[in-house]
Amino acid sequence: MAVDYIVIVVYLAGMLAMGWWGMRRAKSKSEFLVAGRRLGPGMYSGTMAAIVLGGASTIGGVGLGYQYGLSGAWMVVTIGLGILALSVFFSARIARLKVYTVSEMLDLRYGGRAGIISGVVMWAYTLMLAVTSTIAYATIFDVLFDVNRTLAIVLGGSIVVAYSTLGGMWSITLTDMVQFVVKTIGVLLLLLPIAVVKAGGFGEMKDQLPTSYFDPLGIGGETIFTYVLIYTFGMLIGQDIWQRVFTAGSDRTAKWGGTVAGTYCLVYAVAGAIIGTAAKVLYPKLASPDDAFATIVKDELPIGVRGLVLAAALAAVMSTSSGALIACATVANNDIWSRLRGAVRGPEAEGEHDEVKGNRAFILAMGVAVILISIALNDVVEALTVAYNLLVGGLLVPILGGLLWKRGTAQGALAAVAVGGLAVVGLMAGYGILANEPVYYGLLASLAAYVAVSLATRPTDEATLTAWRERLAGRAPEPTSEPAVPAHQ
Repeated sequence: MAVDYIVIVVYLAGMLAMGWWGMRRAKSKSEFLVAGRRLGPGMYSGTMAAIVLGGASTIGGVGLGYQYGLSGAWMVVTIGLGILALSVFFSARIARLKVYTVSEMLDLRYGGRAGIISGVVMWAYTLMLAVTSTIAYATIFDVLFDVNRTLAIVLGGSIVVAYSTLGGMWSITLTDMVQFVVKTIGVLLLLLPIAVVKAGGFGEMKDQLPTSYFDPLGIGGETIFTYVLIYTFGMLIGQDIWQRVFTAGSDRTAKWGGTVAGTYCLVYAVAGAIIGTAAKVLYPKLASPDDAFATIVKDELPIGVRGLVLAAALAAVMSTSSGALIACATVANNDIWSRLRGAVRGPEAEGEHDEVKGNRAFILAMGVAVILISIALNDVVEALTVAYNLLVGGLLVPILGGLLWKRGTAQGALAAVAVGGLAVVGLMAGYGILANEPVYYGLLASLAAYVAVSLATRPTDEATLTAWRERLAGRAPEPTSEPAVPAHQ
């Protein structure tokens, strides 16, 4: 394992070096939070693919392949479809808004009265996403170094917190590009063909496994529909995803770079399912499907290659963890803390350098909180499900409604968030946290409340809509400080 250890240590040292280098570039709020809004197509595509393909997509995707065969690809497929839909239909308009958070978009569209509630929901979602990714370090470092769970979480989490705090989005962008390359080589170019060959090829796999393993819909229509609701729609509205859209250097980059990233996700989905199917042939009686990735890597790959593929798994977890962390800190600072303290930032207020320091402090604070929560919790599947259900059930309708329906009002948006959120919570209490019904009915309740209350209240005033249309068209300049929305005044 010595060679494998060297590969991993060099990789981790490289991540810290990227963080230090990124710190030299992050001299303004825009540079720190959204990489100056100037990423080109290549870097944008790589970083977008890196953030959405995390530990769940890699280790979990292989596990679903082990359990269901090729239809296990559907979870990651729906993530890819979400990125494709976002990129083709919405990303150009989102990038032109020149905001930093989803809640600031709601403020602009509805007149500054919908932001703080949505900010709290978005903060809970990004926090639990970061916690889930951080807990995954325990599995990977256990395979690598046989260290205990707490030490693994502290080690992995500290490296991500360090480079994220140092350089913000620039550091995360640079590390994500490295992670994208490592994942592509480790999973697609090495693990996939080796796993298939070790399993005897596709012919042998078909002979050894039930035909259901090769049925594209074998996982079940209801499960696929639920994946679409949670993951495809979740990709359309998550702060971690939008914050990457904000880094695009142009409308074209946001649209076509994102389309490339979404297509890459579809390829990655199929690769994970095939690897899992091969693992089922090689190890038919594993205790848990999620053990499939680590087992096939540990037992079937040669020295050196094993280290690179484990680095790929580490890269997958780190890219999602760092993206969720900066999203969580951005929402906590810009959407919650700033509003609660009633900060007014005029021309004589704090400059960009102070804003960088403030956001850096929030990343550090949220990072420490994520590590502590990760140590305290053994399993956050239920907590993450709650966060996703609240995100989709409460925020999908007012966000997409604001982009697509002129008649939507602030009162309708607030009603949608409140009714959808409460419906999801109540239904989870009745049906169970992991049931499908809460997100189904919560989404319908949110939509009904949004339409009914919007039609029953006065339309959004024309001045607000005019300012909104100017921003959507890209004709309004980016604010030099905080976006000048009513909620901050």
